[in-house]
Amino acid sequence: MRSDSAWLPGSLLWRVALLSVVVVFLQISVVSEVPVFGVSVDLSPLLVAFTGLLCGSMIGAVAGFCVGLLIDLALMQMLGVTSLTFTIIGYWAGRLRELRDPQAALTPLFVGAAAAATAMVGYSVIEFLLGVDAPVSFELLREIVVGVLVDTVVALPMWALVRRCLVGGLPDDPRRRRRRAYTTGGLSPLSQSRGAR
Repeated sequence: MRSDSAWLPGSLLWRVALLSVVVVFLQISVVSEVPVFGVSVDLSPLLVAFTGLLCGSMIGAVAGFCVGLLIDLALMQMLGVTSLTFTIIGYWAGRLRELRDPQAALTPLFVGAAAAATAMVGYSVIEFLLGVDAPVSFELLREIVVGVLVDTVVALPMWALVRRCLVGGLPDDPRRRRRRAYTTGGLSPLSQSRGAR
């Protein structure tokens, strides 16, 4: 078990930054060129959601803003649309971790599906509100539905990758330590006070 003094927040930020750059450029140069059922797999909202789910709302929101800005700059599209959507995704996933601390095995699947849906619907709504000429049709709805399904399939491998890359830099969560102690036979503070008498 690692002491709190061994955890350096800078190492986590470097890991998140490096992983974000690698995933964004992999997305733009390789993954987007291989359509699946007529849509491209979008790894970026999954990366942002899982970063928030592992690191909390603050780092999730910052990662979402930076990843969105990097995508907008790399694709030379309207700045801020992707950043706004991804900031919401990262913050929401981080708040889920902070308020509920989900431990279910299928949590990454549901979070990935919600992140993909939020990214696609949010981007379309913001473009529509800004007056960008984007056709609203059943074809767009089909692309959103198929895109969410494809991203949901990719969610578990992406979760494993993000967790593997960030787990060494994550701080110990005191709630998880406390819960682990209770479930593995550790004494609760009430039991310890009784035993001390």
